[in-house]
Amino acid sequence: VSRRLPAQGGALGRLGPRLGAAAVSGGLLAVAFPPYDLWFLAPVGVALLTVVVVGQSLRRAALLGLVHGLATFLPLLSWMTVIGPDAWVMLALLEAVFVAAMAPGLVLVWRLPGRAIWVACLWVAQEAARGRLPFGGFPWGRLAFAETASPYTPFAAIGGAPLVSWATALSAAVLALAVLGWSVSRRRSGLLAGAVIAVALVGLVLPALITPAVSGQRVTAALVQGGVPGEGMDFLGEREQVLRNHVAATERLARDVRDGVVPAPDLVIWPENASDIDPFSDDGARSLIDSAVRDIGVPVLVGAVVNGPGPEFVSNTGVVWDPSSGPGERYVKRHPVPFGEYIPFRAQLSGLVTRLDQIPRDFFAADSPGNLRVGPADVGDVICFEVAYDNLVRDVVDGGAQVLVVQTNNATYNGSGQPQQQLAMSRLRAVEHGRPVLVAATSGISAVVAADGTVRQRTAERTAQTLVAELQLRSGITVADRVGAWPEGLLTLVAAIAAAVGWMRQNRRFGRGDQGSTA
Repeated sequence: VSRRLPAQGGALGRLGPRLGAAAVSGGLLAVAFPPYDLWFLAPVGVALLTVVVVGQSLRRAALLGLVHGLATFLPLLSWMTVIGPDAWVMLALLEAVFVAAMAPGLVLVWRLPGRAIWVACLWVAQEAARGRLPFGGFPWGRLAFAETASPYTPFAAIGGAPLVSWATALSAAVLALAVLGWSVSRRRSGLLAGAVIAVALVGLVLPALITPAVSGQRVTAALVQGGVPGEGMDFLGEREQVLRNHVAATERLARDVRDGVVPAPDLVIWPENASDIDPFSDDGARSLIDSAVRDIGVPVLVGAVVNGPGPEFVSNTGVVWDPSSGPGERYVKRHPVPFGEYIPFRAQLSGLVTRLDQIPRDFFAADSPGNLRVGPADVGDVICFEVAYDNLVRDVVDGGAQVLVVQTNNATYNGSGQPQQQLAMSRLRAVEHGRPVLVAATSGISAVVAADGTVRQRTAERTAQTLVAELQLRSGITVADRVGAWPEGLLTLVAAIAAAVGWMRQNRRFGRGDQGSTA
């Protein structure tokens, strides 16, 4: 493949075949993610990008990386068009810039012994940067989030999402080696291709070695998906309607329990924004919640938008509501979404982008993990997009969570593929931490995910439905829990060192008068 692609040339037209191949590589990666779930195309897409950039100047590699990134993120983040086409394009471009910054590194490390390892480390480094910058980052599109039901998935229990991405990218780099070395040695290329299969096979035997022992009691949990009256940005409908929907669904659950249709739950989970009215400042909302919780007779984790702290903030909150004592422990979202839940540079931007007026108050960013006691269970609560951030989920496990809960809304994105993408992240977290995950959504997708990542129950989108499931609380920890953020930090450091060594080697080669260009 690489032999047929022109390695150099002054005109952009001569770069055309490589630009096309870079776009194809990004498209292959995009469809590896939900809702398509063609996970096996992720290493193929990464391998093709590697083949395309090898031998190019650093500037051309960056351009090819940008094309790959746009071809990945434009379709992957198409659900952002609900917010606005401009927001969609700007976010996709921002994410693609990180791939563009990584691509010259692929050129540099390819000249080093052990090149496949360094390529894989560069992918982890790129994802680490993208997940932190700017404004706390946006980790969507990590290779690991395409590999949540594949032979690579069990690597999550060893080193978390970064190790899954590393193993996927390593397989891709080995595939690229096989392609680029085919004309040199068929035997060597066959061995390299076999190495890809070996990496995948390792993933198949890992579960037997790393799954933590089952511990803790069995409990019955109910997830209430009450439904919403509207679509897109208008999902809330009339004031208090979302709350009334979840109250009505909980009361139906209570009737089913009394009639023996479903087993009595030990705890009930409502989704993010289930109460669209602050129950601490509105007596009517508080009365509705009190009535529903008393009816079901067990603690309910209520998602609510709460005023404060102060007049300039609101808080995205999970409240443990007891049938006897009322509201108790709370978790306030730690990572509000920039431009979705708060406006950076509000004073400067408000006059330029009138759509920002739809968010009149910023959501408050708390600093305490979501460790809550809900009935018999120590729950680790994360809210919506927070499931994408390694540290936020890890913190609740470190705090003693026996089951993970993802309270989410996602009504804005029904039918766009975004709820499926977020559910895939929850599946990876289950494997990473060896715990069941309960996903509660307002209108889809709610799900019960077993500790091995299997989806045991799930709802459809745009429906009102309640799930009741028995699950095993777990207190054992995985290797990934023990090592924490170290794998990502170490792999990122290795990537930086490899790129620096590659840069120095290239400069020495050019200093000796070898042909080439760093342009």
